[in-house]
Amino acid sequence: MNLPLLRRAVLLGITAALPAAACTGPGAAEHRDVAGRQGLGDPVFPRLGNGGYDVRHYRLRLAYDPHSGRLDASAVITAEARRTLRTFGLDLSGLTVRRVTVNGAAARIRRVGDKLTVRPARPAAAGREFTTRVEYRGKPRAMTDPDGSTEGWVRTDDGALVVGQPAGAMTWYPVNNHPADKASYDFRITVPQGYSAVANGELRDRRTARGRTTFHWRSAEPVASYLVTSTIGRFRLRESRTPGGVRLYTAVDPREAAASRDALDGLGGIVDWGTRMFGPYPFSSAGAIVDRGPRSIDYALETQTKPVFPGPPDRLTLVHEVAHQWFGNSVTPRTWRDLWLNEGFATYAGWLWSEQHGGPDAQQAFDDAYAGRGDGFWNHPPGRPRPTTVFGDPVYERSAMLLQQLRRAVGDTAFFRILKGWPARYRHRNAATADFVAYCERVTGKELSELFDVWLYAEQRPAVR
Repeated sequence: MNLPLLRRAVLLGITAALPAAACTGPGAAEHRDVAGRQGLGDPVFPRLGNGGYDVRHYRLRLAYDPHSGRLDASAVITAEARRTLRTFGLDLSGLTVRRVTVNGAAARIRRVGDKLTVRPARPAAAGREFTTRVEYRGKPRAMTDPDGSTEGWVRTDDGALVVGQPAGAMTWYPVNNHPADKASYDFRITVPQGYSAVANGELRDRRTARGRTTFHWRSAEPVASYLVTSTIGRFRLRESRTPGGVRLYTAVDPREAAASRDALDGLGGIVDWGTRMFGPYPFSSAGAIVDRGPRSIDYALETQTKPVFPGPPDRLTLVHEVAHQWFGNSVTPRTWRDLWLNEGFATYAGWLWSEQHGGPDAQQAFDDAYAGRGDGFWNHPPGRPRPTTVFGDPVYERSAMLLQQLRRAVGDTAFFRILKGWPARYRHRNAATADFVAYCERVTGKELSELFDVWLYAEQRPAVR
């Protein structure tokens, strides 16, 4: 997510909708997970997600009417049971569930708030794959926070803009809504002829019949639920390649095309620059979606392979969101407490871009941030965020400052080796803060825990040596 476009406490609304669960230890949380009554016990958003299984693949069929806002859909979810499951949970907000089957047999369901508890006719056996089909319909509604920020399925004047950080995926499909459970996706999205539907991955097929067009997108690489999109509008959809050969899709609202041209003309170069800085591009395609979003959406989001912009982006915003494809999308945080690993690197990528393209260098960006921030900024350490601060300035800027201090401590050669080695080591996996600290110490041979402790956890301005 791009902070300059958004300064919000996004989860005021989530915490209101999802009361915090008491977390008394992994065993208690795991027991609740299996029954689907509570969440995974995430340290920031404990009600999100469900345990007892790992999703392998989502197959989503969506038919959307932009005029009425009505969605008719089905989700086929292939998962592996971690243990024998007599019940399991999915996250789904609103919408009417018409029918649920597990391995082809009708299942019983129970809904409490945003939790859909499924009881199969026969338990899902431990270590075995099982398939759940959910048929549902209704008018998806965005999640609106008390501070006015919005996420999820957001209607526009010509369709819908879909952004899901951290919880909005459940506004339009049943999902294990936590970044720790990544999966591949197939989307078949049917819209009136003349409209386009754009999702993650590559366009496999597009067919028009009887005045409606179905777009089939596939993401073979795993995606975290908060990075999934199915944005719909009257887009100009184009396919090309970066100078380095990466497939590139852009979908642009024609009303924003002229204002977006300069930035998007540089998109391929930014992707290739990221490859030089951070290692091989981690997905089969890259791209961007530029919509005309409502005023309630004032931020960009790094939706996997195609960041979503609610209006024309500038060059540095593109750099930030493209950098997320390595940091956050391929290497995904294990919990929401680890979000600094996403936002610190994406913010620092902007500092590096400036340093290498005629602007201030990263040390100047550090100095400006260090001098320009008051006590309120330093009182919110990025390594211990709360629901109201997880998307706040310190998680972005102080985390980037940590990376600059790391660069100074280990030297450029080791630091730039870390920039490439870290996303290679955890490619398409989840990672936590402790993993990154251990990786840096292993690469450099230095003891770095004090540096990380001060910049991630101290509730005052760290001293600069």
